[in-house]
Amino acid sequence: MTRSLHELPRLRDSISYHYIEHAVVDRNQNAIETIQESGRTLIPAALISLIILGPGTSITHAAMKVLMENGCSVLWTGEEAMRCYAFGLGETRKSYHLLRQAELACNSQTREEVVRRMYKKRFLVDLEEGLSLSQIRGFEGVRVREAYAQASKKYGVAWKGRRYDRNKWSVSDPINTALSAANALLNGLCHSAIVAGGYSPGLGFVHTGRMMSFVYDIADLYKTEITIPAAFETIAQGEVKIDSRVREKCRQYFIESKLLERILKDIDDLLAIPEQIEEVYNLDPPSELWKGLFQDGYYDT
Repeated sequence: MTRSLHELPRLRDSISYHYIEHAVVDRNQNAIETIQESGRTLIPAALISLIILGPGTSITHAAMKVLMENGCSVLWTGEEAMRCYAFGLGETRKSYHLLRQAELACNSQTREEVVRRMYKKRFLVDLEEGLSLSQIRGFEGVRVREAYAQASKKYGVAWKGRRYDRNKWSVSDPINTALSAANALLNGLCHSAIVAGGYSPGLGFVHTGRMMSFVYDIADLYKTEITIPAAFETIAQGEVKIDSRVREKCRQYFIESKLLERILKDIDDLLAIPEQIEEVYNLDPPSELWKGLFQDGYYDT
């Protein structure tokens, strides 16, 4: 498939993320620079796929401009990266991946096919025919609970279940705090890849009804492989500075698993992206999906 300069290679070759808090972020030539009491740090914008801005950060217009020019996404988060407040636009300007995603998500049969492919990619098993979406979610829940139990046994970390309060992150026990921090980071990285690939973060298949539904779908593919072991391993090694240590542990897992090389390829496989997708969806009307709308007079042509 022909690739434009605004697509996958730049994301695939990038460093996964850089977290910044309590700093001013400004432009320095074709890079950004963080200014803190401890000094200045130069960050090459072209080599980072995601900048995460935590509490106490200010970023200039010039810095945002150079980040967008270099295809680096920006995520504004709350304390310890637990909450996502806003997400900066990525670099992709094509819409055919979005059209394909919408076509599959709006048809119950094709949506179920995508859900089945997601399940198989996560757990390496095929689902029985005739299962409803709620039943598939039930099977998924059982598998995830098994993954938690296995990690607890492997790393010797007590596990009482996934419990947290979105409004009071600090009251969670250490392992739940680590899991929340790791999952927030994985969500941000997947969000960055989704935007870079020209997909919609809100058009999900398993998850629906939220602006991050597709992000949750894709991030779930990697939790049992990356964030669950990263969180349990972090707590097994100590319970101080959990947020910073789990981010570093996730970075290690991202590199070892070559995650940035895999995310968009996995999405292509899940959505069965055609080889000549540009030709299929570069029409006016763009595809059979929309043709009826034009014919029925919904749009004034």
